[in-house]
Amino acid sequence: MRIESRGPHGIVEGDLTPMIDMAFLLIAFFMFVINFSEVEQDQRVTLPASELARPPESPYEQPLTIHITDDDHFIYGGKELVTIGALRSALLQETQIIKRLTTKNIGDVTIIVRGDEDAKTGMVQRVIQICQQLGFEKFALRGKQSDIRTIRGE
Repeated sequence: MRIESRGPHGIVEGDLTPMIDMAFLLIAFFMFVINFSEVEQDQRVTLPASELARPPESPYEQPLTIHITDDDHFIYGGKELVTIGALRSALLQETQIIKRLTTKNIGDVTIIVRGDEDAKTGMVQRVIQICQQLGFEKFALRGKQSDIRTIRGE
């Protein structure tokens, strides 16, 4: 006895629409993630090299990054700020946003300072002082990792 199939005869092709949709979603996701990682970097700042520079043990939770350029300007939130007063105003706005819109404590936010290798050390200190006046307590200084000894002695 011969059994005949009931389905359609000929070549059956699969629907690729869900696969294409998934591919575009993954592309959008990775573009979104890459943009966040670029916020922490700026080409105008050349980090100093140090043997003490180490990557953090765990990523910071929603850090704020302040860049200090070699001509003592500041880059915060993608904007170049010429004076330290402008930086203070921007950070004050940020503290108000954090207090109003999140349940986070200002002291729990980590400030990442990326100072150019030619920036004045005193300028880094002033940025930290202003942040402390606004209630920030956690700081991280960024630098390039180097094998060359930068500290004298043992």
